[in-house]
Amino acid sequence: MTRRVAIVGAASAGKSTLAARLAAHYGTVWVPEYLREFVDVHGRMPVAADQIAIARTQVAREQAALAQAKGFLFCDTSPLMTAVYSRHYFGGIDSELERLVQRCRYDVTLVCASDIPWEPDGQREPLDECAVIAGLLFDELDKRNISYTMVAGDAARRLLKAEQVLGKPATVGE
Repeated sequence: MTRRVAIVGAASAGKSTLAARLAAHYGTVWVPEYLREFVDVHGRMPVAADQIAIARTQVAREQAALAQAKGFLFCDTSPLMTAVYSRHYFGGIDSELERLVQRCRYDVTLVCASDIPWEPDGQREPLDECAVIAGLLFDELDKRNISYTMVAGDAARRLLKAEQVLGKPATVGE
């Protein structure tokens, strides 16, 4: 059985880097955050009406990637993060997005701390917004009784913490 791992956190918290490293470490695949692609393709930040399509696309890509996953599927974000952004930027979570968040459960949730150097790219929230987003994320995790593990520090420390939660990768022949 493939275990689905959600990697969440504020912008520039190292989610994509951790997802890629974990996939390489465990010899499996990861699903990049669709929101980045959306912004690149459309040349703009999403509006409220885009939120459900973004979350649905993310989930569809996760489902498609399950066929190639070996033991773990690492997901760079989840519909929960779309809900957090909806709550912050658009004043709430619409009912369809709420239902999607409730349906999409992950075996493990890793929260990336915002303790690495922040680099603005013109597409993500400013640094002071990251703390607000992180606070909303913790509120949603607690409200939904989603257990999580914080990962912090440099890439090696984050990988080690994740390995403590997930277990060591199997060696050839096991």
